Amino acid sequence: MAEVIGTFALVFAGTGAIVVNDVTHQSITHVGVALTWGMIVMALIYALGDKSGAHLNPAVTIGFWTARQFDGKQVIPYIIAQLIGAIAASATLRVLFLEHNTLGATLPAGAWWQSFVLEVILTFLLMFIILNVATGAKEKGIMAGAAIGATVGLEAMFAGPICGASMNPARSIAPALVSGQLQHLWIYIVATIAGAVLAVVAYQFVQLETDSDTESLSEHQAVEEVS
Repeated sequence: MAEVIGTFALVFAGTGAIVVNDVTHQSITHVGVALTWGMIVMALIYALGDKSGAHLNPAVTIGFWTARQFDGKQVIPYIIAQLIGAIAASATLRVLFLEHNTLGATLPAGAWWQSFVLEVILTFLLMFIILNVATGAKEKGIMAGAAIGATVGLEAMFAGPICGASMNPARSIAPALVSGQLQHLWIYIVATIAGAVLAVVAYQFVQLETDSDTESLSEHQAVEEVS
């Protein structure tokens, strides 16, 4: 339920900001939309981080599972919950804004490969930061919400006009299904999951090097003490 409610809130606020910005002649502005994404992510992490981990994102759930920080039996239930919440949010926005064509769907502004590469990099950075500030699969701490929310807002700020800055399959699937904008949906499923998995590889490499350095330092200190 935490993932259903959290992903509903994420998609409702984030894509809702895009829709409202469109129908009110850019009254929110692109900066306002990016800030909305960042702030709702931050708020939800603080609200739900100790309940479900506030994944709110299938790519993040798969990333934690790949990093062996999440039980494989929970991956499918989490993803189903996230999709239910996201689709419910887009369906609600459809009722509220019947005249809007895309409902905030992520669509490439240029070539498909440009958005694909951007989404891989954006999700890589997001997942890498999440892994370094989260405790296991629990994203709750004094600065975890601020760090992750700031990352989402920052990436939406500079990459949103080109690729939509999805970083989240559920965020892209829901408005695409409800609005019928399915032509580029595969980009935002494949690229985001690939970016999350690559981030796990990088995180594990960094952790391995850090642990190795720590062990070497400890051994050196022990030798000095004996001497």
